[in-house]
Amino acid sequence: MPYTPQILAFAGSTRRESFNKKVLRIAAEGAREAGAEVTFLDFKELPLPLYDGDLEAEGGIPPNALRLKALMKGHQGFLIASPEYNSSITAVLKNAIDWASRPMEGEKPLECFAGKAAVLMSASPGALGGLRSLSHVRSILMNIQTMVLPQQVAVPRAHEALTEEGRLKDAKQDASIKGLGKTLADMLAKLA
Repeated sequence: MPYTPQILAFAGSTRRESFNKKVLRIAAEGAREAGAEVTFLDFKELPLPLYDGDLEAEGGIPPNALRLKALMKGHQGFLIASPEYNSSITAVLKNAIDWASRPMEGEKPLECFAGKAAVLMSASPGALGGLRSLSHVRSILMNIQTMVLPQQVAVPRAHEALTEEGRLKDAKQDASIKGLGKTLADMLAKLA
């Protein structure tokens, strides 16, 4: 039976019409076409409290953070779309990473991240397309033992680049985003 990569796709945005969620769906399409199963996670549907050591000490890891950890453990790879807020990553994305990195009894250190592979993308109305956030996400993930593939795409002027249906108007750009999903799926298949 052939190996089917399991990929978790999420964006560091909760906005309904997020540009990053739209490009993430394009990348997920590329991963599916390459034979992967993709689970799309929307942080709006999985609200997490701000990470607080006192909250964790008093009540343990919150239920939605436990759900996030279970999702991450059940997937070998991550497609991550990172909006750029003030030249860095969003609080939503950083908070999710922080909660998922919290150790639980009987769990290996950084079990949600260690040995996993990720591909990054961003989209922004700005001229750099959210590019500055990607280096921060890359640094964080590599420090918690996630292999971040070198391929990445930043979509500038996303408000003009995307159609109402959520496709990129430029066919080459659309293919580049789809290619990220394919690259991750192919890499996970090779690693299996």
